[in-house]
Amino acid sequence: MAKYSKKAQEKVEKSMHEMHEGKLKSGSGKKVTNPKQAIAIGLSEAREEGAKVPKKSSSKKK
Repeated sequence: MAKYSKKAQEKVEKSMHEMHEGKLKSGSGKKVTNPKQAIAIGLSEAREEGAKVPKKSSSKKK
């Protein structure tokens, strides 16, 4: 399993909290309701701030 920094964990926790409150928006401006999407947003924000986050995996199911 991948190791995430404390900062990355906090970002994911914050984005999950915002999702449950109905305040988290995606890039297109729509409300986020999927927990996996909330986690992805949190990791992306952490990555932008330079936190230790593993690389994005580009393995989509076909």
